[in-house]
Amino acid sequence: PALFMENARKGSIVSRANSIGSTSASSVPNTDDEDSDYHQESYKESYKDRRRRAHTQAEQKRRDAIKKGYDDLQAIVPTCEQQDFSIGSQKLSKAIVLQKTIDYIQFLHKEKKKQEEEVSTLRKDAMALKIMKVNYEQIVKAHQDNPNEGKDQVSDEVKFNVFQGIMDSLFQSFNTSISVTNFQELSACVFSWIEEHCKPQTLRDIVIGVLHQLKSQLY
Repeated sequence: PALFMENARKGSIVSRANSIGSTSASSVPNTDDEDSDYHQESYKESYKDRRRRAHTQAEQKRRDAIKKGYDDLQAIVPTCEQQDFSIGSQKLSKAIVLQKTIDYIQFLHKEKKKQEEEVSTLRKDAMALKIMKVNYEQIVKAHQDNPNEGKDQVSDEVKFNVFQGIMDSLFQSFNTSISVTNFQELSACVFSWIEEHCKPQTLRDIVIGVLHQLKSQLY
């Protein structure tokens, strides 16, 4: 009986101890779960901060790039560097910089078109000069191959005198026959003058008369 009583007493003590331990354990907070929630919340806040910081840096970089672009335009476009007395010493606005840039680009397009037209004209002139050069080289070569050719030909001075004599004769009749009061009279007079003074036989007589006159002057 004494042993039984001792075992019962020990069992009662153990039972009370377990009850107290269970009660104490239930009253103690669950620190593991709280630590997990704290770290998760801290991570969320850190991620938001990083996103906010990255967005701020990207926005600042974009603004810096835009500012650099406007500064480069002001440095490149000559009209942006000129003093604008209506604005004074104030910094040019972005709208003014863009407008001046557009105007300068349009000016460059016009200058480019003008230069292209000039280059095209110069190319045509160069081509004409090349053709003339080739023709003159052929004439010189032909003269070198036949040095006696052309000695008996009429000189340019004689040709000019013949042409001048014919034109003087025609102008005299033209001056006396043509009225330049208005276009209608001019048109009518020109046709009648051509029919009367520019017939083949009349022109032949004029040329023969000029040649006789020139012959008497030369000999």
